[in-house]
Amino acid sequence: MAKVILPELGEGITKATVSYWYFQAGQEVKEKDDLVELTTDKAAFNLPSPASGKLKKIFFLEGQSVKVGEALAEIE
Repeated sequence: MAKVILPELGEGITKATVSYWYFQAGQEVKEKDDLVELTTDKAAFNLPSPASGKLKKIFFLEGQSVKVGEALAEIE
């Protein structure tokens, strides 16, 4: 099981907002596929999948804020 973790985003940035999930829970993803779009007060960016497998669970929905180091989702 792989967790999708919000990485360090740069100096002074401690959180991001989920803008859009490219996949839904239960769908298959491949490593390095764009998984989720996130926005900060400085930029928008896509976070790639860290592993291939089934997107088992999404912990944060669109519009919710995530802190650096928190798990966004699990891949089985």
